[in-house]
Amino acid sequence: MNYIEVEIHVEADFSEIIVAELGEAGYESFVETEDGLLAYIQEEGFDQKILDELTAKYQDLTTIATSWKSLERRNWNEEWEKSYEPIVVGTKIRVRATFHEPDPSFTYDLLIQPKMSFGTGHHETTWLVMNEQLNLPHDGFSVMDVGCGTGILSILAAKLGATSLLGFDIDEWAVENTVENFEMNELSAETEVFQGTIDKVEGGKMFGGILANINRNILLAEIPKYLQHLKPGGWLVTSGFYEVDQADIEQCAFNNGLKKLRSNTRNQWACVVFEKI
Repeated sequence: MNYIEVEIHVEADFSEIIVAELGEAGYESFVETEDGLLAYIQEEGFDQKILDELTAKYQDLTTIATSWKSLERRNWNEEWEKSYEPIVVGTKIRVRATFHEPDPSFTYDLLIQPKMSFGTGHHETTWLVMNEQLNLPHDGFSVMDVGCGTGILSILAAKLGATSLLGFDIDEWAVENTVENFEMNELSAETEVFQGTIDKVEGGKMFGGILANINRNILLAEIPKYLQHLKPGGWLVTSGFYEVDQADIEQCAFNNGLKKLRSNTRNQWACVVFEKI
């Protein structure tokens, strides 16, 4: 699956709102540059009209210009290793690559090896979800990971005591990468990974916890489907959306009978934990 890289030249004051708009349009990853932003979207989701409308919307407010190119599917390990630093969550979690030495001062040592430039765990929402996982019961649980990416959240779930993991993603490379990372971490939990969406999860398959770090629109559409697979008393961790969208996510959850346990934010990204009553 190829990606489109969009380069946006714009003043820094406008970067945040443009990221929010492109996030709603399906863009998955953003990198700040000296001149603005780089934004990434899967090739089939790219729409030139959206870029044209964005330029027209802000051209009277600031200087803005966009260009794009297709990125060939390839292994990004060499580029990644040049700049990758371990991810640290609090005092207990450290996510590292194989070329980093382990640090015994951390309770949970997670290994990942990416197959693409996205999903390496360097995102506010990944940090937020992992931080919440530390405060949720996992021991003996079956856990479902929606849009698993590198599988990093599932790996932590297993290290926290989950005995069964189900992960899925629409990107075939994410599926391959998750399988590889599961093996590299030598998980004792039973694991299943497939390419697809919640609609492919077998009916009647139930989980004690669900991790859904994805995006606002998918959450609003799929929360009712997640609940069909969540045991009473089970938890649902949602993230992948901005603080401004938190009210919509919470309302959707309330409408479907969920109870809010807590929420947290980090650099304007949000995470909300719910319980099935």
